[in-house]
Amino acid sequence: MAVPKQKVSKARRDKRRNSHWKLETPTIVACPKCGAYHLPHRVCKACGTYDGREVIKLAAEAK
Repeated sequence: MAVPKQKVSKARRDKRRNSHWKLETPTIVACPKCGAYHLPHRVCKACGTYDGREVIKLAAEAK
C-alpha cells in the first residue's frame, strides 16, 4: 500500500493547489444594434434584442 514517507507541509500543499480555484473574468460582448455591453448568448438589457430580433419590448421604447 502506498503511504507517504513524510508529511506534506501546508505551504507545499497550498502551492500545488493554488491555481485550481482562480476565478475567470466573464466575457462581455458589444450589442450589434445599440453597442451596449452584455454577456454572450443573453438578451441585451439596453435594447431588448437577441440574435438580431427584438425579444423584449422595453417601456422606454413604448413611450
